[in-house]
Amino acid sequence: MIQQLCIIGVGLIGGSLARALKAAGAVSQVIGCGRDPVQLQQALELGVIDRAELDPVVAVQAADVVVLAVPVGAMGGVLRIIAPHLAADTILTDVGSTKASVVEAVQRVFGYLPPRFVPAHPIAGTERSGVAASFAELYQKRRVILTPLAETEVDAVDVVREMWQAAGAEVVEMEVQHHDEVLAATSHLPHMLAFTLVDTLARMEEHTEIFRFAAGGFRDFTRIASSDPRMWHDICLANREALLKVLDCYVTDLAIVREAIASGDSAKLMQIFTHAKKARDEFKQ
Repeated sequence: MIQQLCIIGVGLIGGSLARALKAAGAVSQVIGCGRDPVQLQQALELGVIDRAELDPVVAVQAADVVVLAVPVGAMGGVLRIIAPHLAADTILTDVGSTKASVVEAVQRVFGYLPPRFVPAHPIAGTERSGVAASFAELYQKRRVILTPLAETEVDAVDVVREMWQAAGAEVVEMEVQHHDEVLAATSHLPHMLAFTLVDTLARMEEHTEIFRFAAGGFRDFTRIASSDPRMWHDICLANREALLKVLDCYVTDLAIVREAIASGDSAKLMQIFTHAKKARDEFKQ
């Protein structure tokens, strides 16, 4: 059991972790920290946290584990505040969707990579945000990726792994750069496509009618465009190198589809669609 858990950023991800650990009896006390007193009060009323703190310095004192659940662009600022006040044995971890940028932020602030720092990323979420959207089952049968570093102590990794397993997740380990490359393709690119498509359609003169008659396929594909813009703005810039690489691949392939449509190349279109259907059907299994 974690005796004292501090979550900085009690929204969907942080709040759901707190709920899951409480439901599993895996934590004694949860301290929630954030800049919005209304959100913190709501977290208290919902029973998501046991204590609320606006001051991160106070929040991390005596914490066994500190979870950074803020946008990746805000990690550096939070780290600069709490770094001098973390106990030597406190485990520091995060939930950022990009790992290299978080590791770099930690390195800049501390001047070294702390042995009790365990980078982590839960592959879970919804298009909703805020503590009111959190729920204990979010991580059930979902994967959480840990990207421990050469400096990371084994027992710290064990604690973070057991924390996520208690929340219901399957925990795997991956190298930092590989994580960012994989997530650029499987998560970051789809969000960029959804945001861009909705923005394109919303700027058309007929956008009201377009959205009015949108079918289920449009709703399914664009659902994630309702995600937090600030969070995805930060992810896009933090993982720009890997994201640009996969974006370039997509743009190249999209140009091939456009040419096939323009030239009436039935065989090419059927080849692309058949290959895509086969790959997607295999993924469902």
